[in-house]
Amino acid sequence: MSKRISIVGAGPGGLAAAMLLSSKGYKVNVFEKQSYIGGRNSKIKLGEYSFDMGPTFFSMVHIAEELFTAAHRNVHDYLQLVELNPMYELVFDKKRLVMSRDRDFMKKQLEEMYPGNGEGYDRFMKETACKMDALTPILQSKMDRFLQLLHPKVLKALPELEITNSLYDVLSRYFTEDEIKLAFTFQSKYLGMSPWECPGAFSILSYMEHAYGVFYPIGGLHELSTAMAKVTKEHGGEIHTNCGVRKLWMENKKVKGVILENNEKVEADEVIINADFAHAMTNLVDRNMLRKYSSSNLEKKKYSCSTFMIYLGLNTKVNLGHHTIIFANDYKKNVEEITKRKILSEEPSIYIHNPVVTDPTVAPKGKTALYILAPVPNNFSEIEWKKEQTTFRKIVLRIVEEKTGLQNMEKYIEVEKMITPKQWEDDIFVYRGATFNLGHQLSQMMVFRPHNQFEELQNCWLVGGGTHPGSGLPTILESARITSNGILSRDKAQTVPISPLPTLEVSS
Repeated sequence: MSKRISIVGAGPGGLAAAMLLSSKGYKVNVFEKQSYIGGRNSKIKLGEYSFDMGPTFFSMVHIAEELFTAAHRNVHDYLQLVELNPMYELVFDKKRLVMSRDRDFMKKQLEEMYPGNGEGYDRFMKETACKMDALTPILQSKMDRFLQLLHPKVLKALPELEITNSLYDVLSRYFTEDEIKLAFTFQSKYLGMSPWECPGAFSILSYMEHAYGVFYPIGGLHELSTAMAKVTKEHGGEIHTNCGVRKLWMENKKVKGVILENNEKVEADEVIINADFAHAMTNLVDRNMLRKYSSSNLEKKKYSCSTFMIYLGLNTKVNLGHHTIIFANDYKKNVEEITKRKILSEEPSIYIHNPVVTDPTVAPKGKTALYILAPVPNNFSEIEWKKEQTTFRKIVLRIVEEKTGLQNMEKYIEVEKMITPKQWEDDIFVYRGATFNLGHQLSQMMVFRPHNQFEELQNCWLVGGGTHPGSGLPTILESARITSNGILSRDKAQTVPISPLPTLEVSS
């Protein structure tokens, strides 16, 4: 097959599509503006220290296994995946919860710390397994016509969408204590949303972790991007870094290819956009070309929060697990400041990644590569980050020291890098710095989300967090499968298989 595919952006969605389509014989070219691959799933190198830029762990590993198998490869030949146990530690004001896939351990811990709530964990796992089973076909299939909402598999799943219930409401059916509810709803931050506003369907996020585990590839999660790029090249695909796309090459509403930043025109039969969706629509397409997703309409959409990032190379070891999440004492206030009031919190919640306890390759011996993330408002807030970043950094580091027992962090810092929401927007080309893309309100899900076969332009497809099924690495990989299968189906070629959920091997 000699059909030409141009892919805009070498993030995980674009690389997964490149891997799949190149393995089917398509002539694939991936154009990446940056000097590195991976997009938000890339590597940051500071001297002898290395960090993941964005995602730091992987759930639903079977999806990657299936995509690599479809590309005639075994993912485990490319990645050394380690299951993390415990998955992460949650730090509240006066309590710490250790989260594990060991169900007996979890039930016993919850019962000891919050008497009467162990039974709720059993019910949560059992009932959410049914929800996951019902919702999975929607996450694996294109949703670009309202008629598809009447398909039997969708009708079966509709009650599980919990249209009238928030994620917090759903967890209140299982647990009586606020801290446990937060322990199973904070995953809404993966979508950049509040658990009090996030649709109840997303209780599957915490279920996925507790049912299928949390994994880390030695070297960092960016190794997944590297692996998909390698397989693409093995199948004859080409990846061009430092080679940005300036515009889509258009003829009326038909995409003929891409125009590179050096003004070279590259003709293609199909173009797949993996760039941040709203950024792409406002920069790669001429004004007045779009109606539904015009610049003015995109301004009215709902977007995720942003993140304030600190990457520290410390010349000492620290006494922390692989993942630690620090909750603000008034978590609801913190979330509302981020999503509604759009101001900086005086007491933010914080996520800490300390991979050296699992992976000695990320830092020199006896030292630590520490990744610190605080969710913050996106750039609709108009926060002046040049003025605020130094003060906010001090607040974040002070809380880390107070809540974890780490002391005098400043004196151990050898290398450091920060990424503010302004830098997410200006340097990494994320629209309004909304790190997790378009929000996942029901009005922006399924058929209401930008379609994988983009509805406003011909020969144009989407992958990534801005299209169906949404943000998060597993769903981004699913978007690549959906889009690849759309192209393969149009060409009457064999599509990428979709498997049922794997049988659970319960850890206990």
